Amino acid sequence: MRVVLVGGGTTGHISPMLATCEALKDLDQGTQITCVGTAVGLETTLVPEAGFELALVDPVPLPRQISTELFTLPARIWTSQHQATEILKKAQAEVVVGFGGYVCVPVYLAAWRMRIPTVVHEANAVPGLANRIGSRFAKTVCVTFASTGLKDQVVTGMPMRQGIATLDRAQARTEARRALGILDDDRVLLVSGGSQGALRLNEATMGALASLDAAGIRVLHVTGKGNFETAEPIVAPDSYVRLPYVEKMEQAYAAADLMLARSGAATVTETACVGLPTIYVPLPHGNGEQAKNAADVIEAGGGILIADADLTSERLIVEVTKLFADEDALTTMSRAARGVTPNDAAIRVAGFALAGGHSCHL
Repeated sequence: MRVVLVGGGTTGHISPMLATCEALKDLDQGTQITCVGTAVGLETTLVPEAGFELALVDPVPLPRQISTELFTLPARIWTSQHQATEILKKAQAEVVVGFGGYVCVPVYLAAWRMRIPTVVHEANAVPGLANRIGSRFAKTVCVTFASTGLKDQVVTGMPMRQGIATLDRAQARTEARRALGILDDDRVLLVSGGSQGALRLNEATMGALASLDAAGIRVLHVTGKGNFETAEPIVAPDSYVRLPYVEKMEQAYAAADLMLARSGAATVTETACVGLPTIYVPLPHGNGEQAKNAADVIEAGGGILIADADLTSERLIVEVTKLFADEDALTTMSRAARGVTPNDAAIRVAGFALAGGHSCHL
């Protein structure tokens, strides 16, 4: 089977794409895989590092309001669609699987014109514009959250790497903590704003370090590569571990007892899948999808939601120390989170691809 997967820009699109690539190989080693992205996204690094072929088209951001860009949009879409057509021809694509981002639109349109079946996966509770377009003529529309509301959607959950999907935090805890320089009996708060980091989370954490240290709480702070230099506290306790990036996030999940994070779809589903209690701080921009992403976990009792404007060092200290002071709270939250999302989404989406975009029983 010759499969073209498309998604790019951020890890929110790229991670489920790569997880599905891995699942395709697990299901059928003979599958020929081509990924499509743009030259300006993280896919230029992440896809080759994962060992998959990457083809590029020109990015075509879709204006959300009236501007001069509207006048050049048809020509730019035509150019990118022509590039996508050539990629699909060269790959002899039998099916296209899209994960969102601007790069998807020209590939979806090219596949439609070439009558190549399409599978769409929408990660967020509020669908992006590219996937709303793609869902109109897709054979199968997969979603992470039931509340997404696309026509004829199939709720698969979020495709994630097997290292996370099958993680047993208790079993992996000792080895993960040893690798990160954390003692077995430490109480650990993991802070991460995603691959790029989050300024608000970083600032609140740095201001809370002294009080958290006094309460016997160690902080494992993943600042994001772009924020590593600026997220350096003037005085850091010995209990503080600061990293720009963690290659294997499952290691950080296994080492932690509690997490502070944004509520991107990947973070919400991964923390729920592994049963890591999380304080979610939705990004205040965009169309409000981050707050909606976390809604099911919050309702189940597996997490806590704090608005971005309300996240201060003082609020963080109160919430974290309160949870660690209650011996049963984190255990209860962990159990509640674990039942929210399935862990086999990558296999299911890959199964739809190998079935030519049609429903299957994987």
